[in-house]
Amino acid sequence: MQDQHKVNRQTAERHGWTVVHEFTDNDKSAAKEGVVRDDFEAMLRALRAGKLPNGTPVQGVVIVAEYRLARRPGDYERFVEAFTYRDGRVFADARGTKDLYSEDVESMGLFGAVISKMEVRKMQRRMRRSHRARAEEGRPSGGPRPFGWNEDRLTLNDKEADLLRKAAKDFLSGRSLHSIVREWQTLGVKTSLGNEWTTQTLKGALLNPRVCGLRELDGELVRDASGELIRGKWAVIINEDEWMAIRAVFNARKGHFIGRDMRIGRPHPADYRDPVYLLSAIVRCGRPREDGTLCNTPMRVNVRKGAGHHDYTCRSKAEGGCGGCSRRGDLVDAYVSEAVLAKLEERAFAASQSDGSWGKDEELKDAQERLDELTRQWNARNITNDLFFKLAPGLEKEIAQLRAERENFKASAELRRTRANTDVAEIRRRWCLPEKDGGFPISTKRAYIREALHAVIVHPAGQGQKVFNPDLLEPIWRED
Repeated sequence: MQDQHKVNRQTAERHGWTVVHEFTDNDKSAAKEGVVRDDFEAMLRALRAGKLPNGTPVQGVVIVAEYRLARRPGDYERFVEAFTYRDGRVFADARGTKDLYSEDVESMGLFGAVISKMEVRKMQRRMRRSHRARAEEGRPSGGPRPFGWNEDRLTLNDKEADLLRKAAKDFLSGRSLHSIVREWQTLGVKTSLGNEWTTQTLKGALLNPRVCGLRELDGELVRDASGELIRGKWAVIINEDEWMAIRAVFNARKGHFIGRDMRIGRPHPADYRDPVYLLSAIVRCGRPREDGTLCNTPMRVNVRKGAGHHDYTCRSKAEGGCGGCSRRGDLVDAYVSEAVLAKLEERAFAASQSDGSWGKDEELKDAQERLDELTRQWNARNITNDLFFKLAPGLEKEIAQLRAERENFKASAELRRTRANTDVAEIRRRWCLPEKDGGFPISTKRAYIREALHAVIVHPAGQGQKVFNPDLLEPIWRED
């Protein structure tokens, strides 16, 4: 990435521009559905606001190449919309400057994103076929070295294989994953990528059919044409019976409480997944790691006997957290509730002030008149069939898009009017009441919170800090 930063700075300096911030999303594909590129989203917010969070003005964007910016048409459209939200901005890639306010340039960029997406789909199909062929031939897959094997993915790493083999036997004898992980962390055992082990990563390693010489694709064990399981060419760590038993244990646990003795308890009730506490899975740990990044692990609820309140606490290292950040839950709930209610009031006021005009009626009228005139000229045989059918589809598409945009705007305007007419004071009143007295249930409050923000980052307060400091809570708001 250093070379890319250097290219960006050189391009900016060549035009007399100043780089005020660099957004990077390392190891995050721009092509995969469901992948959130945090810096890309932060860049869009900065473009819409016209400034960085610290107040520094943003007047343009320099990129290395468009395929690094967006490989999906929807992302490219969102970028152009945010970029052109304000006039007078500059844009450049390694080849030079471009005017994104020009319809031709925007269309070419969008066309490039479509072609890029088609290429990605071709590569994904080739990759799936390759995975299937390798699996049917019993050859190992690519990717990072699996724990327990050497770099060739065929021969065993004796030390790691012994650890995994012992973990499998201990688990089948009733030992918990948490206990095994804590032992490995004490011994300094790391994953093949050099990371700390967690209960989830150990569970994944034990459930991977590779440990017994099998292969799984799309949730199914790979079989030959006669239905027989295909064995891989790599050395195995445990036998098939042991692996099948491990999988059976995990399958039997699904939907049940597990006791401290690892015995399967009663089934979860139907509403078991409904959170009891307001910000479960919403508050995240903001304690810095050694590399400067935040822990960012969803915090769990801890209820201490006799405390009279709950705490939000970072998960232990064995569960993927840092275990080093905790905050009094009832005070966090009260602060976030007030912040969300204030946001609702702000949105209701803004919606009530909106004039509700679309702003593109003349553009739609002009396009329709051009199509009508073209049709009249064709009916009068003043233009050829070739010319008419060359021009008409483009105008028809433009009109259809504008009409769809108008309908979407009307629907959004109606939603804004509905929200503006909502009595926020009534929401605030019911928010503060107990549910038995007509107050909102937890699920309704969480729906309002989820609509308003992505998460709440809880930054550490320091050793011995007893006074609740709301400045250490960082709400991550959704865009309006």
